[in-house]
Amino acid sequence: MADIKRRLGFFMETDPHNGEKGYLVRSLYFDTLHDTDFEEKVEGYDERQKIRLRVYSAGAQTAKLEVKEKTGGFQRKRSLILNQEESMRMTDGDYRFLTEREEPLAKWLYAFLNAHCYRPKCIVEYDRYAYITEHNDTRITFDQNLRASESNFELFRSDLPLYPVSPPGRVTMEVKYTGFLFSYLKNELNRCDKTQISSSKYCKARMVSKRGRK
Repeated sequence: MADIKRRLGFFMETDPHNGEKGYLVRSLYFDTLHDTDFEEKVEGYDERQKIRLRVYSAGAQTAKLEVKEKTGGFQRKRSLILNQEESMRMTDGDYRFLTEREEPLAKWLYAFLNAHCYRPKCIVEYDRYAYITEHNDTRITFDQNLRASESNFELFRSDLPLYPVSPPGRVTMEVKYTGFLFSYLKNELNRCDKTQISSSKYCKARMVSKRGRK
C-alpha cells in the first residue's frame, strides 16, 4: 500500500487536511428502532439511505449532518452544518431545533427522523489519508484502523472508548470521480494488489452487536 500511495503522489495532490499521517474521521450514525438502514444495506436494497453526523476531530466546533441516498447506480449526498449545541441535541435524540433552521433539508430531516423514529446507533471512527486532483473532481482515499462504539455517542469526546472493527493493517481504498477516471490514474490503480468489495463501515461496526448475521 505504501508503494501505490507513493506513486499517486507523483500525479495527485495530498489533501490539505492530511497532516503527516492523515486525519481523523468520526461519524455518529442514526437508524430506526428496527435498524432499517442497516438491514436494507445488508440485504442489498437498490433504494436506501444513511444519516450521519460527522466531525474530523474531537475538538471540532461544528459537525456535518449528512444524508446519503442511493437509488440503483445513482447516489446523492445532502448536508447541513451544525454547531456543537445542535449536534449534542441530535445525539440526545432531540431534533426540534431543525424546525428553526431555514434550509428546506432541515425541515425535511425533522419530519423524516421523527416519522421513522430515528435514534443514534453507532459511532464509527477511522484514520484517512487522501489524494485529490481537479481532473473530474477525482479523490482517492485510504482508510484504516476502523473502530467503533455502540454504547457511547459523545461525538466531541477526546478519549472516546472504542473497540477495534478491522484487523490491524487492513486498508480500504475508495476512488471517487465525476464522469470518468483518467487512464493515467486507472493504470496506476491497476498495478496494486486489491480486491473490489461493497463496503459499509457502519454495517461492519454494527456486526459486533448483531452476531450471527452474514
